[in-house]
Amino acid sequence: MPYLRFSKDLTRSTVPAGSGWPAIIQGGMGVAVSHWPLARAVSMAGQLGVVSGTGIDTVVVRRMQDGDIGGHVRRALAASPWSALAEQFLARYFCPDGRSSGQPYARLPMWTLTSNHWRKAVAMLSGYVEVWLAKHGHGGRVGINLLTKVPFPNLAVLYGAMHAGVDVVLMGAGIPRDIPGALDRMAQHEAAALRIDIAGARGDDPEQWMRFEPVAYESTATDPLVRPAFFPIVAAHSLANMMAKKASGSIQGFVIEGPTAGGHNAPPRGPVRLDQTGQPVYGERDVVDLDEVAKLGYPYWLAGGFGFRGSVAKAQEQGAAGVQVGTLFAFCEESGLTPSIRKQVITAVKEGHLSVRTDPLASPTGFPFKVVELEQTLSQAEVYADRHRVCDLGYLREAYREESGRVGYRCPAEPIDDYVAKGGTAAQTLGRKCLCNGLMASAGVPQRQKDKAVEQPIVTSGDEIQRIGELLGDDASYTAKDVIDYLMDERRDR
Repeated sequence: MPYLRFSKDLTRSTVPAGSGWPAIIQGGMGVAVSHWPLARAVSMAGQLGVVSGTGIDTVVVRRMQDGDIGGHVRRALAASPWSALAEQFLARYFCPDGRSSGQPYARLPMWTLTSNHWRKAVAMLSGYVEVWLAKHGHGGRVGINLLTKVPFPNLAVLYGAMHAGVDVVLMGAGIPRDIPGALDRMAQHEAAALRIDIAGARGDDPEQWMRFEPVAYESTATDPLVRPAFFPIVAAHSLANMMAKKASGSIQGFVIEGPTAGGHNAPPRGPVRLDQTGQPVYGERDVVDLDEVAKLGYPYWLAGGFGFRGSVAKAQEQGAAGVQVGTLFAFCEESGLTPSIRKQVITAVKEGHLSVRTDPLASPTGFPFKVVELEQTLSQAEVYADRHRVCDLGYLREAYREESGRVGYRCPAEPIDDYVAKGGTAAQTLGRKCLCNGLMASAGVPQRQKDKAVEQPIVTSGDEIQRIGELLGDDASYTAKDVIDYLMDERRDR
């Protein structure tokens, strides 16, 4: 069924006049699938290229440990307004000859409410590096995508990205009410904070905040920064309405996403029901009333199920500014997925040996998460059956209140005994997968663990992945520009 629906005919005039935004937003796919080369290619083609900020600190540090091939990170660091911090970053992480064979990556400390000055500096520099590289040498617009469910690094990453001139911030997987106001403050180099949910907190417990102090980093860029536009990614018109009226600062548009999109999906509204294959069932309550969204007066882009030929024109005829598409870009030549994964998926699509499963348990966040299954390889469940559980990145950990009153951190994908000792239950760990390590592996920076095992990739995709075959034709690969031309093609598929 269609999950984005108008109740009446609308025209292009519904798009606010003078919005001036590109018709296509390239999805912000983590970890580092939408890395800077992809975002740069899309931006130079006149659309909105988007880098993923999720886990970008670990990604950039691992690039340095692999020798900074091409010298790109070093070029960006040399342009940053934090020369002393950049020198420290190089001294700590740059390995000119790369790592030796079989050597694990050095790990960054996991994020907490009290992460120190240097931990935040690494995130800030990494956000700067990724956006600077995506924007360098052209005048196109570039956005950054972050997850509300990964709150601890976000302010530091955003402050770095703002110094690099990021044009748009996009956030989903939660309700990012505090972000617009934080952008306002950080544009003036003022302190900002995000409210952190604490599991098990009592009504009289003090609120917990993740704070970021720009003045602690002595940037040479002392003039006010350009405040980027903010586009929350929502899956219900009620959330769009709430963000428009109750966010801490102004928003400039929306991405309206249906449950056929890749990555994390919003859970079905109401009681969760599973079909005979164990996937969540979405129904009428999950249909977004786009008439109500249009009444808010902001430009909006349609996502999830819009990766087809001519989708831009169809969306605009119905009042949208355009579309956001991730899946088709995820497997193009400029994508951050490893070449072997891209080739394997493209071959499987052509041969009909591929499916996408909406796994209700995979993500530690509790949100459904889409996983690519290749019929000729082991399923993700089989891959993870033999994996030794370890939590060494911790981006998806939740904060919880310990019996002592202190704040602790836990993840249902960590070792089961550890999770239970922190107040969780063994049942909550069933089927959970370490997305942090799996997505790092899919981007070509897999960790070698202490038991010598190399982390295996987890690949996510939206349901439109079968469109790759039509996009390819007789070719073996395709580019980001090919995707744009396909989406803009006036010969419509539906």
